[in-house]
Amino acid sequence: MAVTVQECLELQLLEVEMLLSMFPKKGEINLDEDAVPGVQRYLRNADGALPPRLEYSIAIDVGEAKVKVDLQVLLPRMYPHVAPQLFARSNALHRQQQLQLNTRLASHISSLASGELCVYEAVQWVKENSLPYLENSKISSESPSKEVVVKETLHRMWIYSHHIYRQELRKKIFDCAKKLNLTGFCLTGKPGVICVEGLRENCEEFWRAIRYPNWKHISCKHVENVETEGSVDNLRLFRAFEDLQLQAHGDYGLRNDYHMDLGQFLEFLKQHQSGHIFQILFGVEGKLSDK
Repeated sequence: MAVTVQECLELQLLEVEMLLSMFPKKGEINLDEDAVPGVQRYLRNADGALPPRLEYSIAIDVGEAKVKVDLQVLLPRMYPHVAPQLFARSNALHRQQQLQLNTRLASHISSLASGELCVYEAVQWVKENSLPYLENSKISSESPSKEVVVKETLHRMWIYSHHIYRQELRKKIFDCAKKLNLTGFCLTGKPGVICVEGLRENCEEFWRAIRYPNWKHISCKHVENVETEGSVDNLRLFRAFEDLQLQAHGDYGLRNDYHMDLGQFLEFLKQHQSGHIFQILFGVEGKLSDK
């Protein structure tokens, strides 16, 4: 028998209520105040638009020292029949330990029975299994410094939208990019294109923040990863997050239904060693504008 979205959302609310009763102190669970009421409104009137996906974080005390590890939770609408997106982070963990911890967490969650609520299980797992990573992180920071070659990876995402017009959406894009130390650009108009580059976790957090709650005509068309033994800043193609303004043509009426000059856009991409992206975004080879 097929499971409905409504049934899944009811289970998600039950789990959130259980977690709130188990973590009642202020700051233990960080949940948008309208998240639960939004789901409840939808369940009362399932003919309306789907609510934003439930997203929250749980602060977990680990070990006798009660080191804080935050478990970030993003629930697909069909959870628990689709696995949740979970990510554990802590200021006490180096990047490598954090990566190893999350790899093991993902493996543990994937081993559980499908269809079962598992966020509390993830909380318990983090509480019981984070200590060795925290101790290794502390030992490595206290060890005599050695010249170790640490490789870092620059993550670059190319995002395509049918259009980008709304001022509040543009403000959200630029605020998120600045907050997460991402460089790149936002091309406003029709089509709309966004490029962000920086640390992988920051790019993914940006993508998650701008995509939800309800941006339908948007997709990540391409991802690039470039590894270096130095700073990722040396690999950036953009020095800042730019507001890309190009010439446009079309109807300048109330709908603002105008198309950006893609020839100019191709020139911009080539100036930033990214001409190959044009075909990935639009499915055709680009031709430069006549001058």
